Amino acid sequence: MVRLGFIIGFIALLGALLSGLAAYRVHDQELALDRIALARAIDVHASLVQDRSTERELLARVASGLFRAPSVLKPNMLEPLRSAIYAFKTDFVVAGWVARLQPSELAAAQTAIAAAGFPKPQIRDYNDQPIDPASLTQPIDVLMDLEPRSDETKTLPGRSYDQDPVRNAMLTRARIEKRSVASDPVPLLSGQGPIGVIVAAPVIPEGATEPVGFITFSYELASLMLTNDDLSLFSVALKDPRKEGSELVANDQGVVSTRMTSDGPAPSATRTISFGGRDWQLDYYAKSNSARRAEQTSIIVAAIGFAITAMVCGLFGYVAYNNLRLSREIQVRIGFERRLTAVIDELNHRVKNILAVIQSIVTRTLRHGADIDVARELLIGRIHAMSNVVSLLSESQWQGVKLKGLFEARAIPHADRIAVSGPDISVSARAAQSLSLLFFELASHSDEGLSLVGKHPHITANWTVTGEEPEAVFHFRWEEFNTSEATRRPDTDFGLILLDRVAPESLGGNAKRYFTDVSYVYELTAPMETVVDMTERDRTDKISAPVRPAK
Repeated sequence: MVRLGFIIGFIALLGALLSGLAAYRVHDQELALDRIALARAIDVHASLVQDRSTERELLARVASGLFRAPSVLKPNMLEPLRSAIYAFKTDFVVAGWVARLQPSELAAAQTAIAAAGFPKPQIRDYNDQPIDPASLTQPIDVLMDLEPRSDETKTLPGRSYDQDPVRNAMLTRARIEKRSVASDPVPLLSGQGPIGVIVAAPVIPEGATEPVGFITFSYELASLMLTNDDLSLFSVALKDPRKEGSELVANDQGVVSTRMTSDGPAPSATRTISFGGRDWQLDYYAKSNSARRAEQTSIIVAAIGFAITAMVCGLFGYVAYNNLRLSREIQVRIGFERRLTAVIDELNHRVKNILAVIQSIVTRTLRHGADIDVARELLIGRIHAMSNVVSLLSESQWQGVKLKGLFEARAIPHADRIAVSGPDISVSARAAQSLSLLFFELASHSDEGLSLVGKHPHITANWTVTGEEPEAVFHFRWEEFNTSEATRRPDTDFGLILLDRVAPESLGGNAKRYFTDVSYVYELTAPMETVVDMTERDRTDKISAPVRPAK
């Protein structure tokens, strides 16, 4: 007894150690895979943002290159560009022509704005106060034309940007550097308008050295850089270039707001893009907790390992204890040792089969990217189905299982709605394991949503045996009425492999599944000699038979 306890304790310790190592390994792999997936998604998003920004900057450059108006004071200055601007199909808020005017040109500019049909042609500063040309000594930048024209935008032409710190800084830099330049984030159209950025491209006539004006495009910041998919792995924020320690974020409606970086966690990653002659820093925050997900997965793996260890120890302890008790009979010492060897070999064979099946279940169910809640329910159900088979086999001394016993409520869901019919045959241990998983997989998919007629599916499961030994053939048919391909939940990857390959191959037969007009059908055909497997039953019967004392 001491030796048996030592062996069981050693097996338990070894199983616990292996389970812990497996859980640790799974934890590290989950963390690594989540980090790789997050990094790839971030790189793709940053690349898309860079592409969008480059396209919009290119639009400004092309528009300024196409601008060949004979005079900066001509009405409807953007008329030659309208078709070209809209051909790009970019999401700009306003496209404008800003002319650089001398003080002596203000009267003519006012006349041109009025001729273009704008309601407020008077030249004024950015606060809508009239400008006295006599007070000016330098050229000023005045908005002369814009697209699109609406009730909100028609009142803007005639404004000078010299008093606007953001727009004036943008135009000054574009004039000095003679290239397209982006502004700081600024409210568009009005002080309460959406937050966006403006890119200005200088228009320099041939042979001139100074720009005569600027083509400007304004874009909402949310759609340009801060778009977030509800299913994405991260949220995006833009480091605010106007204030150190703050960043800009957009909500579901695209409304941009400011928050302090000290109020939240550090970003998971940072990427820099170029737009309008400046760098913009995007901060990415992971939406899910990778560490917590990895811990949950590792806990499940460890629990499975401990359960397998307990089952192995229980089976080994049960068999070894009975054999050790028989070893006290000196007359059957030699027979006992031979029997113990055979039992251990059989146990190893069966345990390896069980471990291989459970390993396949765990691997297929907990594949990367699976929903953890759905995977947990499927995993518990599949392992429970395996456990029920082991219990039934243990009760019958591994002499097989009555096929109807695999349809008990403790083995599969919705057993009360399954009409079972067929001869009460006993199937082998190997066939019972495959059929139990098969019945659970079929039953677990049979109650997803309402059927075409508003009723739950009605299920029939029947089997027949045709032919004479040794050519007898086992036929099994599963049919779910009141269901269709549109209402029935699709089978999982594991389920498809089990239905189409694992179950038929383990029984040496073949299977097919299909939808009729009113039902879903699964059929399995296999030779009876593999379903019953008398060789396995004879071998187990010899092991379980009592040893006769020597006479």
